[in-house]
Amino acid sequence: MKNSKEFRSWLDGMNLGHPLTIAGPCSAESREQVLETARRLTGGRVTVFRAGVWKPRTKPGNFEGVGEIALPWLMEVKKETGLEPFIEVATPYHVETALKHGINMMWIGARTSANPFAVQEIAEALKGNKEVIMLIKNPVNPDLSLWIGAVERIFRAGITNLGVIHRGFSVYQQTPYRNKPKWQIPLNFKRTYPDIPMIIDPSHICGRRDCIFEIAQMALDLQYDGVMIESHYNPDEAWSDANQQITPEALHDIIKRLIVRKPEAEEDIYRNKINEFRRHIDIIDDQLLELLSERMRVVRNIGKLKRMQNISLLQPGRWNDILEKVVEFAEKNQMSEEFIRAVYTAIHEESLWQQKNGKKIEED
Repeated sequence: MKNSKEFRSWLDGMNLGHPLTIAGPCSAESREQVLETARRLTGGRVTVFRAGVWKPRTKPGNFEGVGEIALPWLMEVKKETGLEPFIEVATPYHVETALKHGINMMWIGARTSANPFAVQEIAEALKGNKEVIMLIKNPVNPDLSLWIGAVERIFRAGITNLGVIHRGFSVYQQTPYRNKPKWQIPLNFKRTYPDIPMIIDPSHICGRRDCIFEIAQMALDLQYDGVMIESHYNPDEAWSDANQQITPEALHDIIKRLIVRKPEAEEDIYRNKINEFRRHIDIIDDQLLELLSERMRVVRNIGKLKRMQNISLLQPGRWNDILEKVVEFAEKNQMSEEFIRAVYTAIHEESLWQQKNGKKIEED
């Protein structure tokens, strides 16, 4: 891809003076529901009105959206309120139909972005439409390359008005969230393409209303460019994802409470202090790397001994003892159990690899 600075032009062109705010119902259910929700979203910072028209559902028989009949309702929203309509597309038919009705702002959902064939078909349908703004949600599975690949496919179709949406990732283990944020993946995306706008979707990360503010604030603290929050004029009666939708009034309250941090500070005292802390962290990081290197050297010796004695690499009892000890240490030292488990699981996986390949490593 080319220099990513050209991708921010569409967002800068809005001249918002604040993070982009996208809001609207999970699904367009009726003309009344769409228009009433949109009317109640005006008067604040909402700029873009989202609504699902075609809904990819996990199981057949669930509400899958009302389809094309909702598109005129969204254009009514634009005419009456000025809010820009924004819909999900998953097939070339969706793209062509949206364009026919005058809708130029679309997103590719998490299930679709995980499928390179589907993304390529959408890219082909978009060719030549320079005015289209396309945002791409992260794939359901935690795969940065797959996410970047989806963006690149759309870019190669000539679409430069691009952005991405972080909506969390599906995981097997039980977590407090519907979709685990896994913040490191979107941060790695931002490092790769720092000028592509990134939007947070706390509704899909949380799966419930009570942590939307927390996730949105975390994203703004990480210099995200905006939020997309599901809002319905009567969320408890919503036809899909009722638990994660909030009223327009609740949304306005959340937006008012969100704090936008400055990317840099001008004060010399702050800069000197933060640089002192960062130098301290650099020293600790060097020590950590030296200790990890020493640990792996010992691990390779263990692997050598196991090979000599024909012992299996994996020793579940030993691993469980280590995990129990580090989790107890984390609790006593203000670290989350989730964090320490993730760190030591990665160390354990590398240790097994080092034991298996120790002989080859030493020869090289």
